[in-house]
Amino acid sequence: MQSLEANTLSREGTKILLFGQSHPCTKMYDTKEKRDFISVTFEGDSEYNNSKDRRRLTGLRRCWNGLSRLQKRLVLAVLLIGGLSVVYITPHMKGTLPDIKFSQNQREDDLGMDEDIVNIDPNFKKRAEEEIKKMKQRHPKKGPPAGGMRQSEGKQSEGKVGGGGMGEVVEDMQQQMEEEINKRNQENIQRLGLGGKDEVPDAQLELPQDGGGPINIESDQQAQVEKAVMEIDDDREAFIGGVSEGENDKSPEEKGIGEEEGVDIDPMYGPKNDRQQAVVDAFLHAWNAYRKHAWGKDELKPISKKSSDWFNLGLTLVDALDTMYIMGLSKEFKEARDWVANEMVIQQPKDVNLFETTIRVLGGLLSAYHLSQDRIFLDKAIELGDGLLPAFNSPSGVPFSDVNLKTGKAHPPKWGPDSSVAEVTSIQIEFRDLTFTTGNQKYKEAVDRVMEHLHKLEKKDGLVPTFINAKTGKLKEYHYTLGARADSYYEYLLKQWLQTDKSEDVFKKDYLEAVEGIKKVLIHQSEPNKLTFVGESVRGQFKPKMDELACFFGGTLGLGFYNGLPESHLELGQELVHTCYQMYAQMATYLAPEIVYFNILPGSKDDIIVKPADKHNLLRPESLESMFYLYRITGDNYYREWAWKIFQAFEKYTKVKDGGYSCIGDVTNPGSRKFRDKMESFFLGETLKYLFLIFSDDSSVISLDKYVFNTEAHPLPIRTANGEILP
Repeated sequence: MQSLEANTLSREGTKILLFGQSHPCTKMYDTKEKRDFISVTFEGDSEYNNSKDRRRLTGLRRCWNGLSRLQKRLVLAVLLIGGLSVVYITPHMKGTLPDIKFSQNQREDDLGMDEDIVNIDPNFKKRAEEEIKKMKQRHPKKGPPAGGMRQSEGKQSEGKVGGGGMGEVVEDMQQQMEEEINKRNQENIQRLGLGGKDEVPDAQLELPQDGGGPINIESDQQAQVEKAVMEIDDDREAFIGGVSEGENDKSPEEKGIGEEEGVDIDPMYGPKNDRQQAVVDAFLHAWNAYRKHAWGKDELKPISKKSSDWFNLGLTLVDALDTMYIMGLSKEFKEARDWVANEMVIQQPKDVNLFETTIRVLGGLLSAYHLSQDRIFLDKAIELGDGLLPAFNSPSGVPFSDVNLKTGKAHPPKWGPDSSVAEVTSIQIEFRDLTFTTGNQKYKEAVDRVMEHLHKLEKKDGLVPTFINAKTGKLKEYHYTLGARADSYYEYLLKQWLQTDKSEDVFKKDYLEAVEGIKKVLIHQSEPNKLTFVGESVRGQFKPKMDELACFFGGTLGLGFYNGLPESHLELGQELVHTCYQMYAQMATYLAPEIVYFNILPGSKDDIIVKPADKHNLLRPESLESMFYLYRITGDNYYREWAWKIFQAFEKYTKVKDGGYSCIGDVTNPGSRKFRDKMESFFLGETLKYLFLIFSDDSSVISLDKYVFNTEAHPLPIRTANGEILP
């Protein structure tokens, strides 16, 4: 007994015929469920039995009944054309066809052609193309470019399927179709109106080659015909059924890509000194691990060398696009660009978070477009923006937190009825830029309504709480913080003002009022060393708790000062960034925990307390972001030195051999880091980008006079009041 495992693309309600190579007997299975692979057993030593009973089991009658209506029509058409061709071709052959023998590793579709081969019946060609088009519509192609097949988890992809019985009939049918299409000279190709490769959709696939080069057939027209064969091969693939599921899981090496030339990048970008080069090397270490173990997926799991998906939008890849461009990584950028162009699927039946998708994916696509001027990024951004817009279809105009990109159905988060204030007020820069870039006002109008609504609501000293109800539009006023769920509201007040060259004073007014409220309600100093920090207010009670997330605020204050706001903002920003640095420097690993508490009672020994549940580090960028702003604004070199020490700590305690970088569970114990097997997309999109920029000696690289960063560190152009990009 011998066993053969064959990869199939079965569909519900169809019959799957599996044949064993060089075996006379086959088995047919009727399936009602989708399978990735099926194991079939053959009796290899049995003799052929042509009795009536045997024919009922394996003969052409059963095989014929197992065919779909389309397959039956194609078989009949091929037999008819084949018969007519024999009558017509025989007088014209005269020994012109070479004696072709296929080796085991040669493809049947690498046929050579002779200039005297006869024309194809145009009616048959037309019918065949119509059938192929129908098959394409029912079974669209997907996946990466051709390459060696990869065995992904739980799936097999190996071997040809061939053999006797109905297998020969189906193979003959496929081969005859190809031969009938291939057997034409250059004039016939032109007469049939076949287009070049530019007319084939970008997402097309090629069947993976089993090995071996093309068959060497001497013919004067071989070069022209090979091009036609390649074009027909795409239709052949749709007819046969495409590639197996799991193809999208291939790394670029397994797809046979990655050696092509990169895009042209302005020489101003790229590393100019040793520290920048060290950051680029760190990026490449992370990128190559993602490329190898999680290509096209949302995130890399660096310890297990696997991937994880959140929205199925390639978060890490899209988040890193502009980082690669700024670092001058032209080949890596080109490879990621091709994934966006050919494999990124926006309209999929999956709920996504409006905020995270906007800042990471929409912001990443828009930034990549503005830097590279490659239209594909804008096209994808438009498609994504359209998919996200239904989230704003709420009674109040305040968007729901989640939306299905396929159906447009939006809803609050599963854990409750409210949206986070930061999430509904930190999407404006991206949607406004989409309007400025496309001229379509619907994107800006949707997010402007949200800000108008928030502007009218009564606030506590200009502060907003953490939650708002999308249906009623009312705030839940009990928790005030610059940490999670409220942080970037304040950031985007300033940045919307800057985005249109300080022309919309309503944002400036709300921002200035908020800063004064933060000073009054949330700013305190620790004991005994008087570290200035931002705490929280919960139901009127001050809580000396500060998220690492809140460390963005020092840089935001500095950016406001840079654009004409009071010097006191810069001074407060400097104090806060010093405190954030201490959150790193006072840890044994030189990495900050996710949350710290400050002592505020006189007589305390330590300023900073870390609770067991808060010891983890998620590779966050906020402290480095503020150091970047303050270095650009003040020129004080100690911000660079602080950043370098933090970078070295990332290298020492979070780097994984062949696996990128991992979040760790305990920053207080260098001997027990407790890897969390997760590399956040923002590590490539934000953390390493800010590190690279802070070590730049050229302030014109992503100048603060020309770009405003979204909250995911994607630079978008500053514009005039009319939406024109500043010169």
